[in-house]
Amino acid sequence: MSMDEPDTRRRLDDMAQGLIGKPLDRTEGHLKVSGTATYAHEWAVADQAYGVLVRAPFAKGKILSIDKAAVLAMDGVLAVIDDDRLLRNPAQGTANEAPVQGAKDVVYLGQPIALVVAESFEGARHGAQSLSIEYDADESVAIDPEASDAQTEKPDEKQFSQGDVDQAMQEAAFTVDQVYRTPGHNSAAMEPHCAIAQWEENQLTLYGSYQMLKYNRNELADSLGIDAEQVRIISRYVGGGFGSKLGIAPEAVAAAIAAKELQRAVCVTLSRQQVFEAVMRRSETRQHFQLAADKDGVLTGLSHVSLVSNLPDETFAEPVGQATHFIYGGENRRIGLEVARLNKTCAGSVRAPGEAVGVTALENAMDELAEAAGIDPLELRLLNIPEKDPEQDVSFSSRKFRQALKQGAEAFGWEKRQPVPGQVREGEWLIGMGMASAARVNVLMQSEAKVTLSADGSVIVETDMTDIGTGSYTILTQIAGEMLGVPMNRVETRLGDTDLPSASGSGGSWGASSSGSSVFLACEDLREQLCRKLDCQSADLTLKDGQAIVRNRSHDLVELLGGESLQAVGIIEPGETSENVRQATFGAHFAEVAVNATTGETRVQRMLGVFSAGRILNEKTARSQCYGGMIFGIGMALTEELLHDPRDGHIVNRDLGEYHVPVNLDVPQLDVILLDERDDHASPIQAKGIGELGICGAAAAVVNAIYNASGARVREYPATLDKILPYLD
Repeated sequence: MSMDEPDTRRRLDDMAQGLIGKPLDRTEGHLKVSGTATYAHEWAVADQAYGVLVRAPFAKGKILSIDKAAVLAMDGVLAVIDDDRLLRNPAQGTANEAPVQGAKDVVYLGQPIALVVAESFEGARHGAQSLSIEYDADESVAIDPEASDAQTEKPDEKQFSQGDVDQAMQEAAFTVDQVYRTPGHNSAAMEPHCAIAQWEENQLTLYGSYQMLKYNRNELADSLGIDAEQVRIISRYVGGGFGSKLGIAPEAVAAAIAAKELQRAVCVTLSRQQVFEAVMRRSETRQHFQLAADKDGVLTGLSHVSLVSNLPDETFAEPVGQATHFIYGGENRRIGLEVARLNKTCAGSVRAPGEAVGVTALENAMDELAEAAGIDPLELRLLNIPEKDPEQDVSFSSRKFRQALKQGAEAFGWEKRQPVPGQVREGEWLIGMGMASAARVNVLMQSEAKVTLSADGSVIVETDMTDIGTGSYTILTQIAGEMLGVPMNRVETRLGDTDLPSASGSGGSWGASSSGSSVFLACEDLREQLCRKLDCQSADLTLKDGQAIVRNRSHDLVELLGGESLQAVGIIEPGETSENVRQATFGAHFAEVAVNATTGETRVQRMLGVFSAGRILNEKTARSQCYGGMIFGIGMALTEELLHDPRDGHIVNRDLGEYHVPVNLDVPQLDVILLDERDDHASPIQAKGIGELGICGAAAAVVNAIYNASGARVREYPATLDKILPYLD
């Protein structure tokens, strides 16, 4: 099925099993909490050797020679691999082809350049640490994107202009003209990257931790110079990704090359430090906002021009202005992006690329405009919600943006906020409230699934969709159970194997709606097959608890099947609805913080998020995704930043001891409200993505609350003590 026209049937609303939308437990939860879910490093592959990547100790230049002999002479060392096929960088999400290879050309410190393989991990690590390398280092290293001599590019497709922003600024009653900066971030997923490669003649099986298997398979095959049919990737459980495992990465290609050479299985796992140094980072940003508003606070001009960075040979650029195009009005508009070419770890997609940092800075600018205009920050946003996409003559597919703002304000008690900063004090703590909007683009991707209704009345769902902790196993089980009238415990969902039908993969918040739609369509086909057996129309068939009910007559499903199994394949593809309307998800964040009047320490006391993302398939897993996004936002606001040595670009805080993600004591009670919504244009199940929406704007709500509490206007993230203290008495 192609989404060429909105599907208004809303079939899931007519089903009787009562599974969709409910806060049901994860079907695989017991496996995870009991330690029996098999993650990438845990596959018991016989006769396994271990590989450790060797990384470049310099930021730019060439490897001239590698002294293999001394390391090969060490006890237990089996091989030193310096094949030209080794990857410099991971593949970008949906690349579908080999990323940059040729590891002897070094473009950042920590780049993988070789692999040492030994009988034990300890032996491989010792060999990797002992490997002697001769190299020619180039001293012209670029680290600072804002340096006067930084090489930058302005991709034509990233520039947008409408009207005259400069004139709008001159004529405006109120303006904001400010620069905001966000640092680089690391995904910091709990499970480090790992790949175990095993060959049987010319067939490669790779056990790994990856998010998008149909793309990863092609990327791996292309990197090795073999056909994709020769590659099988198994990734049943992924211990977090947040974008870091979208594309095939150096450990997979290195493991595959070594396993082929040694004719035995090879496991390559990254240490935490290697994850930070060799896995995608979120680019730092410099965002210049110019906002112009009339006397009533209505935007007349909006300019958002950003500077981001990446390696010289990468096409990805953090899409900072992605939501700026549509979230607010203003007839005069300018949205631009400049890319600095640096010698730092490859920049790529980290959770909610673009909006996570772009909406955050925009919402800080909107807070400043509200103050300049003397308008409540909530009211300013409500005033500037456009009726249509402000840059295209298209409507929004569905949008409960206004409701999210209003309902959130009421639930949070926004009316109690004191507009003048520093007015509320409890002992040594200054108390303040802040809010921000949330928005994220919505995408539907091609996805395929096979569903079998077995002769015994049980159901099997098969697709190579991955579950990165987001609940894929559970929601696909719910959809199949709902459509076929089968209890959850009678549905088996098989994921994470390229031998299964190709799914969308997990990323871009499109996994649930895309893979869920393919399962839905396969089940629709099965329902039609049952209707033919019962000589009825689909609308007249009710399936519940293993019974088929037609015209008040109940038929046992097993008896109806008569020993026969039924099977169907569902395929969903994006169509014209993605072009004919603006599809996006929306929400609102509200935060209350306490700022210590003496030390500048900030504590988030409470936080509320209200989100609108089409049909909610599982209230519990969706809510958990929102919690995760909001916690990401707390980290962005207060602690998280990748720190690079300005001399050579090496990451200074390359582990979880120094890269400070929020821990339990940093996170208050979080409240989430999920608005009931159906988006007929988005997918046949009326669902949209929610995984990344929760982070978009969350940090801004915290930083805006810091200003309301203390008068400290922080424009460079994170809001650490040194940036707050100068504003305190």
